[in-house]
Order: sequence, then C-alpha cells, then structure tokens
Amino acid sequence: MKPITFLFSLLLTIPFFSTAQVREKLLMDKSWKFHFGDASDTKNDFNYNINYNLSKAGSAGGVISEKFNDADWRTLDLPHDWAVEQDFVNMKDEGLQDHGFKAVGGQFPKTSIGWYRKTFMVPVTDSGKKMNIHFDGVFRNCTVFLNGHYLGNNFSGYSEFCLDVTDYINFHKKNTLVVRVDASQYEGWFYEGPGIYRHVWLEKYAPFHIAEYGTFVTTTMKDSTATIAVETKVENNTTGRISGSLQYRIYDKEGNKVTGTIVDGVGAVNGDFKKIQYQFKIPNPNVWSLENPYCYKLVTLLKQNDVVTDSTATTFGIRTITVDPVKGLALNGKPIKIYGVCCHQDHAGVGSALPDAMQYYRIKLLKEMGVNAYRTSHNPPTPELLQACDELGMLVLDENRMIGTSTEYMSQFERLILRDRNHPSVFMWSIGNEEGWIHGTDVGKRLASTLIERLKELDPSRTCTYAADNGPNRKGINEVIPVRGFNYRIPKIDEYHAAYPTQPVLGSEVGSTVCTRGVYATDTINGYVIDEDSTHPYWSSTAEEWWKPNADKDWFMGGFVWTGFDYRGEPTPYGWPCINSHFGIMDMCGFPKNIYYYYQSWWSNKDVLRITPHWNGWKTGDSVKVWIYSNADEVELKLNGKSLGKKIMERNGHLEWKVKYAPGKLEAFGKRGTKKIYAKVETTGAPYQIVLTPDRTTIKADDKDVCVMNVTVTDNKGREVPDAMDNINFTAEGNIKIIGVGNGNPSSHEPDKFFDNNWQRKLFNGKCQVIIQSTATAGDSKFTASGSGLQPAVILLHSN
Repeated sequence: MKPITFLFSLLLTIPFFSTAQVREKLLMDKSWKFHFGDASDTKNDFNYNINYNLSKAGSAGGVISEKFNDADWRTLDLPHDWAVEQDFVNMKDEGLQDHGFKAVGGQFPKTSIGWYRKTFMVPVTDSGKKMNIHFDGVFRNCTVFLNGHYLGNNFSGYSEFCLDVTDYINFHKKNTLVVRVDASQYEGWFYEGPGIYRHVWLEKYAPFHIAEYGTFVTTTMKDSTATIAVETKVENNTTGRISGSLQYRIYDKEGNKVTGTIVDGVGAVNGDFKKIQYQFKIPNPNVWSLENPYCYKLVTLLKQNDVVTDSTATTFGIRTITVDPVKGLALNGKPIKIYGVCCHQDHAGVGSALPDAMQYYRIKLLKEMGVNAYRTSHNPPTPELLQACDELGMLVLDENRMIGTSTEYMSQFERLILRDRNHPSVFMWSIGNEEGWIHGTDVGKRLASTLIERLKELDPSRTCTYAADNGPNRKGINEVIPVRGFNYRIPKIDEYHAAYPTQPVLGSEVGSTVCTRGVYATDTINGYVIDEDSTHPYWSSTAEEWWKPNADKDWFMGGFVWTGFDYRGEPTPYGWPCINSHFGIMDMCGFPKNIYYYYQSWWSNKDVLRITPHWNGWKTGDSVKVWIYSNADEVELKLNGKSLGKKIMERNGHLEWKVKYAPGKLEAFGKRGTKKIYAKVETTGAPYQIVLTPDRTTIKADDKDVCVMNVTVTDNKGREVPDAMDNINFTAEGNIKIIGVGNGNPSSHEPDKFFDNNWQRKLFNGKCQVIIQSTATAGDSKFTASGSGLQPAVILLHSN
C-alpha cells in the first residue's frame, strides 16, 4: 500500500506538525486473490449460503475465514473488470445484447459471482486511530467481511461506500478482507464491468477528526475580488468533550501560500459534530476556466493542544456559473455554448477498469475535438475522471444513477453530491435520465421535488436538470426541474421555449449518428454503418440536423452528443455479430470517425479540412460521394491535378461532391479568411511498415501509469494505409506490461486480454491500440510490434 504524499509535503512546513496522528490514505489495489463463485450452486459458491456466516460475531467460516486457503486462487491487482476477460456469447437476449454479449447476469450463474480476498498488516502504533476501508466502486451488489466479521453491503455498482473497521482490526497478525461481488442482476442497459473496478483505500485518522465529506468550498466573485466560503464539519469519537482549533491555508497552483487563518474554540462532545464556517477574500485571483483551469488547494488542519490531529487537502477553483433562460449559460460572465458529449465509462482493452491515466487520455482527446462539457451517463463517475476534468478544463454534468427517494436511493444521491461538490468542473447536476415510467406523473414530480430540495441543502451553489425524452411535454418532473433537459426531440425545443420562456433549456442528449470508422458501404452481415454523418435511429438526428439550426440561439445552452466514444453493448442498429455501439464520435479506442471533424470544424478554433472517404479499394469509374468537413470559407477539390470545382461552405454545414473514381491523389484546397488549408487522400500501396505512436514515452514507475500505443501501417512510400487489416503481434520487455488491446471494430470477437502473453490484434481499417502499464521499477523498456510480411517497429519507453 502506498500513502498519498502530497498533503504531507505541504504540512511539513507548518509549525507544531506531528505525523503521529495525521490522516493517512493508503491504496489497497495490489495483490488481491480472485475466484469465481456460483449463483446457482452453493457448493461452487464455497458453501456461502449454508455456512453460519451471520450467527455469531467473528464466526464466519469457509471462504470468509482468515484460515481459508486461497493459494490456488488467481492473484491480481485492482482495478479489475472480469467481464472484459470473458468470451463473447451469441444468444438471443435483449439484456445480454445491451451488455455487449458478455457472460454476466442472471443467465450465467458461474461467471456472475466473484470472490476477492486480501490480507494486510496494520502496525500496533496505529492502535487508537479510527480506520475505514473506502471502496470507490464495486459492480454490483457486494458483501464485505473483515477477519470473519460482517461489515456491510453496498447495492449500486456506481456509488462509493465507506466501512468503519476500527473495532475489527488486528494489530499483531494479518487482517483478511473478503468481498463477495454479485453481478447477477443488471443495473443499467449498457456494458457494466463486474468486479472491484475502482480503487480501494485504507483510511486512518484520529478520533477527533474532520468528518467524511466534511469540507465544502464555494466561491463568488465581486469586481476583482473572490470570496471563498469554507464549511468544515468536525467529528468527535472520543469518550468526552474535546476542544481544539482549525488552521486553514490556501495555496496556489505553484504551492505558494495565498491566505490562511486559525479558528479557535472548535469543540464537540462525544459522538457529535461541530460545523465551522469561515470566509476568505482573495483579490485578483486566477479564475478557473476552460482555457486556464486554475486550481487552488485548501489545506485544513485540526489541532488539539497545538498538535495536528487531522488534515485534509481540498482542491477547488474560483469560477462563476450563470444559467439564464434568455442568455443561456455563462462561465465567469462570458457566454458559452455547451459543446458536450455523453460518455459511458469503458474503453477498449480494459473494459470499465480504467487506469487513472486513461481518464486524462480520453479527456484530452475530447478537448482536441473542441468538446468543453462531459455528461457522466448515466451514473456517478470515478473520482479520477473529475480530477482530469478539473485539471484539463472540462465542464461536467454530473449524473445520478436513478431517481428515487427511498433510503437506498437517497443515500446514493447524497453520496454523489457530497463527494463531488468541491470539483470546479462540475457545473450542474442531473438527477436522472429517461425515467419514462414516472417522469410524466405526479409520482415523478414528487420524487424530483424531494431530490431538488435535498440538493439545495447539500449544494446551494449549483442548479440541476433532468434528461427527459418526452418532447414538449411539461407535466411531471419538467414542472419542477430548474433546467429543462431535452433528450432528442430537438425540433420541439422552440415550441417548448415559447410556452415556458422562464425555464432554461439544455440539450441533455442529442445527435446519435451511427457510423463505423473507415467503412464506406453498409454491411449488414458484419454490422457496419457508413462512416459519415448520414444515419441515425428514428428517435434522434444527425450532427448537422441538431446543431445547425440551433447553434446561434442564445437561450439554447447547447447540448451533449450521444456519445463521445463507442461503448460496449447497445449495438444499434444491428445485433450479433456486432457487440458494441456505433454512436461514438470516436470508436472504442478513441480513434476519430469522420463525424469527429464535423464537430471539430464548428466547435474548435482549429483550421479543419477533412476529405472522406479514403482513396483505396474503389473501382475505376465508380461514382464516389466525397464529403468535406471543414470550417474553411470555400473549398476547391482536385483529382490528380484537375479541378472538380469550388464550393462555398455554409456555416455549420459540410460539402459534397460526386466524383468519378480514378486512382491517384484527391486534394482539397481551402481558404479560411487569409489562411490557406490543405488536405489530401491518396491511393496507397500494400502495407509495408508498422508505425508506433505513443501518447508519451516517459511514464511513472508506480505500477499504475500507462502509455497508450496507437498502431498504424504505411506503404513503402511512407503513406498510411487506411484499409489495412493485418494481424499485429506485440511484446513488452523490461519494466512494462501490456494490459489490453483493441482496434475499434464493433464486431470484433478478438480477446482484449491475453493471459498467455501472446498479445496480438488485427488492424481495423488501418488502426489498433495497445495499453501498456508501468511496473514499480524505473528504467528503460522496449516495446515491439511485428506482423507477417511487415517491417517491425520498436520503441523505447522510460519509466521513472
């Protein structure tokens, strides 16, 4: 287990600091044991349901016992998604199809229960401290035991939970943590990676401490001065009354102290809380924005008799969000339009168990396209996703899993708000998505009203929306929701706005063009759709159909396209052999489809000129529809030097030509103001040379960091071959390991994982991807890609 060290490096400069009592947060991801159970056979589920596991304290036996022999179980590190490791199953079943044809769910009892065991030591010097085990996310219904004692259950696969283990810890021998994960019941209608697929932490802190979720920071601006309002909740778990003090320090991005204070008389009786509020003024602050996502850090020290007993560090940003029914959305007083995407949480090669660096990789890809907002569809995200958005400058619509006010669902909602309310990237909450059975009813209205009121108590600084797919209808949730969210039915927004002009309007889910990267003919056998902005399901629209008529409406806040990336499951418009969606603007690997360049043309300031299709595989004389995605004012197209004419680009549009195919070079010449833009596609030769493109060549030697290696091939003239389908083999030598492969093919049944280390993947229309992870050892490593008849490629990676 590795401690989080950033806070300690700050605190060592503070007088009276004592390490003896300060909070620790230790990562528990390493060296777990794993074995499948069985939802239908008690014997194969380690007799879990017939042992006396709940009869006496500490009496749990069998697999839960500290004495159980798990030597033949698989050893693995977290995060872990066991579905991505399974074969695909071809069976006609809607739930199976929606979840990507993986053998998980009620029909697959032998691969829907997972058992995890971990042993760890706690030094006797920690006796007297409070201790929690914190799970960031386990899919789905899990039961947790420690040292033979039942600790608790967690219902949702997307909500974090924390269990107090103070009284159950062993100090003189190993502790045994056991988690039974039951994924036999789906929670969503999309791919859901079962297992402990997010981080697990051991937290240690003093009995007199800052409560969980106990720090809340809000900011306001007046003229050139920021007001930082801090609320701290202190908890006393000692046997009597304690009085102490709070010391606050705010640091800028460079680690310089900006301001601070000491609040005395902070006390609470045994088992009680004390809430402290304080305000700071910061003149001429650096504000958090999309272009400059500047973050400050609030360090809070709780002291007793001048000795620090607890400490927390809270990242925050100074920014102002304004939502107006006439003017739309503004950030720091500047009107902005939401250039947003909805995203699920899985990625090629790793399923839902993304290493932290993958969150940053994906957000960077979206920003490169021009995206400025991310909707966490349809559940609370992993904390690292929000950290990436804070640091890189991406607004977040943070979504609750399901509308409900029962004890369970209210708890999930509260945990979401309390966990995420300090993130500057979170600009609005979504209380739910497409609750078609209740959103037009009085029940739906009452449920929403209760959630909205609770939200105002927990976070009065933000408003909320609901992602409603019910067109111009008002009855029910839409009557009480502050911001009207439209899922599709975008032609009805003018009608709704005219009828209810005081309610702001947001495109909570829009678009839904379906397309397959690099495919230019519909293929119903393989389940491929043409890679242009031309095909969509009946309920949705193309990119141009939703964006072009609404881009300049001030009152329309913009929208979130379904989806930023392809995801496993929901293989619309086809079923088997297709196993993932076609909705993505990028595929499962993050390789752009052609629609990417439509959005980049109109959502970014880049000079964009994209010719499609590629110029391979056509027959001489074929009539080829050529699309141009660009923000140029005009474009001229030439084939083998002969002009095919000039066309004026309509704002928020695209251009088309019908071209009689001849092999050679198709060129586009664009003018954007005084700038000249150029693009070309060429008829290439056969694949010859493998080309490796890493997102970076230096990674941290921490056993967690990753390099994303993108693989292409060129012909003997160095031209990328866009339709190559060669099989590529991979080897990693040194202090790195391969953890997943993919290629964006929505109908590929190739494995994402190779436990025999025989790593390989076919190119799909010229591309595939390898995810490479560091070990804990620093040094140089070598990655090699080879293929039959191809020149190999080698790249050196450094970890430090």
